Amino acid sequence: MSAQPTTKKTDNLAQQAQETDLMALFGALLDRKYFIIGLTALFMFVGVVYAVLSTPVYQATAMIQVEDSGSSVPGLDDMAGMFESTSTAVTEIELLKSRSVIGEAVDTLKLDVIAEPNLFPFIGSRSFRKFAPINDGDLAELSFGASSYAWGGETIDVFRFDVPKSAIGLEFTLVALDNNGVALLNDDGEQILKGKVGQELTNSKFSLTVRTLHARPGTEFTITRQDRLNTILDLQTAIGASEKGKDSGIINLNLQSDNPSYAERVLDKVAAIYVRRNVERNSAEAQKSLEFLEVQLPEIKKQLEFAEQRFNDYQIKRQSINITLETQGVLEQVVKLETKLQELELKRLDMGRKFKKDHPIYQGLVEQISSVNEQRKQLVGEVGNLPETQQELLRLKRDVEVSNEIYTMLLGKTQELDIVRAGTVGNVRIIDSAEVNTSKPVKPKKALIVVMATMLGGMLAIAIVLVQKAMHRGVEDPNEIEAIGLPVYASVPYSENQNKLMGFSKSSKAKAAAKAKSILAIDNPADLSIEALRSLRTSLHFAMMEAKNNIIAISGPSPGVGKSFISVNLAAVLAQSGKKVLIIDADMRKGYLQTQFGLTSDDGLSDYLSGRLNLQQVTKPSKIEGLKVITRGQIPPNPSELLMHSNFSKLVDEVSKAYDLVIIDTPPILAVTDPAIVSAHTGTTLLVTRFGQNHLREIELTRNRFEQNGIDVKGVVFNGVVKKASNAYGLYGYYNYEYKSD
Repeated sequence: MSAQPTTKKTDNLAQQAQETDLMALFGALLDRKYFIIGLTALFMFVGVVYAVLSTPVYQATAMIQVEDSGSSVPGLDDMAGMFESTSTAVTEIELLKSRSVIGEAVDTLKLDVIAEPNLFPFIGSRSFRKFAPINDGDLAELSFGASSYAWGGETIDVFRFDVPKSAIGLEFTLVALDNNGVALLNDDGEQILKGKVGQELTNSKFSLTVRTLHARPGTEFTITRQDRLNTILDLQTAIGASEKGKDSGIINLNLQSDNPSYAERVLDKVAAIYVRRNVERNSAEAQKSLEFLEVQLPEIKKQLEFAEQRFNDYQIKRQSINITLETQGVLEQVVKLETKLQELELKRLDMGRKFKKDHPIYQGLVEQISSVNEQRKQLVGEVGNLPETQQELLRLKRDVEVSNEIYTMLLGKTQELDIVRAGTVGNVRIIDSAEVNTSKPVKPKKALIVVMATMLGGMLAIAIVLVQKAMHRGVEDPNEIEAIGLPVYASVPYSENQNKLMGFSKSSKAKAAAKAKSILAIDNPADLSIEALRSLRTSLHFAMMEAKNNIIAISGPSPGVGKSFISVNLAAVLAQSGKKVLIIDADMRKGYLQTQFGLTSDDGLSDYLSGRLNLQQVTKPSKIEGLKVITRGQIPPNPSELLMHSNFSKLVDEVSKAYDLVIIDTPPILAVTDPAIVSAHTGTTLLVTRFGQNHLREIELTRNRFEQNGIDVKGVVFNGVVKKASNAYGLYGYYNYEYKSD
């Protein structure tokens, strides 16, 4: 029945703590309201200025249609798809954005040469954009007397700019001179080239040709020769291409730039090159087939002439013997089969250039050839029944007819292919040429920029206030601890030597443990921290007079407060006073006392509690006379269960009798329950809190956690005290910590 009031009390305390935290946060923000408003207003102002002065970015768009392509050569379907070609929108997009197409556009438009007028900082870009000439050739008036800057209307067109390889990517200055002259200067202001617009200016390393230049004398331009490949890659990234809908064959192109004419010009050029390349790619198939047929035609013509000669000679020899009607019928059939066989052989030769012999198309032609051969053999068998004269005449006439048919067919195909090659139009076409809507730039989104800048300023201001408040949340006055009923036995000053050995401030605990190879009480016994521990030694002498045993458990609210430092150095100070002292590392999850003594963690507390080793085997000597150590041992899967074993009670009884004082270093109580289990067997329990890290509510919660387990906390060691002109008080809150084994 008593559990219910306790639960309600805990809930009320938690709710009250939460409300306190929220009110404290709100109060902190309210106290710094002018700072938050000021920083937010500053960011909003910067956002407005940026939105107004930023260069607008325009988008050029174009549209291309990709049609499904079947046979690229009309009238040649009987040639088994010799010219079949399929092209999907996805494939065409990759071809359009290929380095070959983009590279040709870069070379044609000289996109790797960048020449821009120098603009006055901050406001020059807006002034240059806003200038609207009344007449062609008008230039904006100078502002602030800055004649070297362009204020509006200045233009330049560089036809050629060749530089050494080492100068690619470097910026040069081109100055407009009187009488249509120009001068090229390097970064140091040294003149490299000088001459007239339209002339080729060259020396041993540089070559420059300015096609047109419109600017007042003294105006400077920045000219750069970019790396060609990087220019291509950047343009590939900048050009957007996507299919409109699924399998629609419509490709939308877009290119964003702060120069609308540049975006239109580049996008149109890329589209034109792509369409031309598509036509060339389709006509290339007809060209290859035409070349193949042109090689075969002379051979077929020779065969025809030879067959006709033999046939005429035989007729003269036999005195113009004619073919009978019966033989004429067989001849027509044989000619038809021979013609078909020759066509199939030509197809097989052509397919052999495109496919391997095991390809289904090639194998299909082989099977057709085999079938026609079988039919021809049957007819040849029928011819064997004819008279010998008729057989010979049939054979010679067949050769003439077949050669004539093949030659006529190939001659017709050659003419068709020649026409196709000249008239190929490709399977892509430009639907919409590139165009830019200059009234609606795509960037920047001015309203969005102002809103985002304002929100960013507000959030940053709040974050700064909260971080500053969080940095001063810990208790910095031991009187606050005493006010909640916990005596402070010692205030241990912060020590640089302590920081180096244990890494409290900046280094992680694991890194510090790896570096720590000594004990401050031995390395620097005169350190103020050690003097404070000697004072603690005296206080403990009186505080332990009524304790049930001579065992001290040292714990803390959270990791990183310096429990191990206090435990080790307190044990060293006690041993130096002539006491026989044992220190036990009860942090079987992440304990690292062994590093302080130059030992290993093996064969320690966990091995004793598990029954694997006895007390003598786990007790290790240290370099301090009178001080022995029991390390953590192997990391067990169940540290809390091991501490609840009867072996721990047995250990406490044995060491209590064998030593004057036993110090047990335990894990943080707010992280695990191990300290409560250990403290139940000890006569004295001490808490270690850290200056500026643990706040008062956290310390109270730590004491309550011990009291819930029936353990009375004797007092507090206030560690890492830093001398400051004033103290900052932290917020009170509820804390839990994750504490895992290494």
